Amino acid sequence: MTHRQILFVIFGLMAGMFLSALDQTVVGTSMRTIADDLDGLALQAWVTTAYLIVSTISTPIYGKLSDIFGRRPLFIIAITIFLIGSLLSGLADSMYGLALSRAVQGLGAGGLMALPLTIMGDILAPRERAKYQGYFLAVFGISSVIGPLLGGLLAGTPEILGITGWRWVFLINIPIGLVALAIVLRFLHIPHFKRPTRIDWWGAATVIIATVPLLLVAEQGRTWGWGSPTAWLCYVVGALGIIAFIVAEKLMGDDALIPLKLFKSATFSMATILGVLVGFGMFGALMTLPLYLQLVNGATPTESGFLMLPLILGLMIASIASGQLIARTGKYRIFPILGTFFMSAGFFWFTFATADKPVTFMMIGMLLVGLGLGQLMQTLTIASQNSVGARDIGVATSSATFFRQIGGTMGTAVLFSVLFTRIPIDLAAIFSNPATIASLKAAASDPAVQADAANAEILKLLQDPSALSGSLDGDTAFLNAADPRLAAPFLEGFNAAAVTVFWVSFFVLAFAFVLSFFFKTPPLRKTSALQEVANDEREAALQAQSAADRMGALVEPGTGSTPVQVPSTAAPPAKSPPPESSAPSGPAGTPPLEPA
Repeated sequence: MTHRQILFVIFGLMAGMFLSALDQTVVGTSMRTIADDLDGLALQAWVTTAYLIVSTISTPIYGKLSDIFGRRPLFIIAITIFLIGSLLSGLADSMYGLALSRAVQGLGAGGLMALPLTIMGDILAPRERAKYQGYFLAVFGISSVIGPLLGGLLAGTPEILGITGWRWVFLINIPIGLVALAIVLRFLHIPHFKRPTRIDWWGAATVIIATVPLLLVAEQGRTWGWGSPTAWLCYVVGALGIIAFIVAEKLMGDDALIPLKLFKSATFSMATILGVLVGFGMFGALMTLPLYLQLVNGATPTESGFLMLPLILGLMIASIASGQLIARTGKYRIFPILGTFFMSAGFFWFTFATADKPVTFMMIGMLLVGLGLGQLMQTLTIASQNSVGARDIGVATSSATFFRQIGGTMGTAVLFSVLFTRIPIDLAAIFSNPATIASLKAAASDPAVQADAANAEILKLLQDPSALSGSLDGDTAFLNAADPRLAAPFLEGFNAAAVTVFWVSFFVLAFAFVLSFFFKTPPLRKTSALQEVANDEREAALQAQSAADRMGALVEPGTGSTPVQVPSTAAPPAKSPPPESSAPSGPAGTPPLEPA
């Protein structure tokens, strides 16, 4: 493919990936408005959970099916399903309907996340691939920034073109998706080499049984209680599902949804482990940092999106720079080491955060985390693709994406659980401090503070010490305009809990940093996956022809043969003509010529 053709394909792939990446972040800031309009605040978590679960479990299924039936039809199907889900979400009239529509969106999003990088692996050699994959990470980063901004903007607008503003959070996907679909239909034409294979129905069924309960408890465990009967049911069903999945994949061999032979490669196995750990840190940062900026630094949801720009800037710089270096040198071992170092350094920096530090302090740490992410995400994907044969590149890429999403879900669940477990403990410690009590009494006795309506809710809360432990679990808007002396203990308590979260993330990524030194990085191949398959097909054909030439044919083409007359019961057998007067026959396999 020419550079121009590649760029057109990339535009279509990036548009598809932008859709799914944007939908992971755009709903967050608009969910409160949506829940109020649909009268279902208690059900809002299921809207996010439905999308997450279905997109995660469909990712490896798309990868395997694309290996069997080709990338183009599966990518077109994924875009189409996503657009249908977006339309249904925009028309939903209840939270149950919205959750179901988001599940349809997630079914398409699984393909939109897995297939673009797989298609890149098909059409580009690993060294060349590194130059282009930085663009995909830029799309992911940009969507992370503008998602909360766009969600807040649309949700805050009463009507757009006669349609309620929050519905455009989903309807805006339709024009973007149609552009992506048009580009894909026009420019994405890549050959597909068919091979006989079995569809792994048992693998698809058991991966759902294994992941859905665990994802459910990860998302809802804090609400249910991690030791509740419902949580334990999820643990048991998930564990049994994992065992059944491993057995099913072993029995299916090369046709498995996630072939176990992939893990025989030390490179693929280590890339998968690092991907889980990086996903843990990445999603933990993307979920925790905006909340910290809004609560401790007093930023609005829109402002917190802009304040995350250093992370995105670092991600773009590192991904593009590392991609260019990989393309020129073919070496990439240093990038997982540097990437995990920068990420762990960023979270270590966050552990020194205090409630009175300026927002620029947090932005420095975000830049370090971004510089680490940019070196890791594309490098781990390229390493996974390079460690398998050309025919398994789809399942390898989707498996890497699948495990990174699992790590991200674990990170979000664990870190939020730690955060909201520590908040009441840290608040209790701060409010039992004599200096804090004296400062609060002085502020509360100030007539100006008592007269200000903005302090009414927080003053009422201070009169009921038993309510302090749960004061930050719900709406925290009472802190925004309150007197700084009254708000300070709450901000200090949240900061202390957040620092505990940053320590957990630091230790996880420090462990990844140690593991990165054991990451084996074989040289990158210089041909694309499609070219390798074509070369294999041509080599097989040449070997077959060579074998035929050596063995010879049983009937040499172009020689004469004596016809055999079959006796007929209806007429006496004709006399065979003498050999010298027999009619000449045609080529072997054709009837003899009849005399005129």
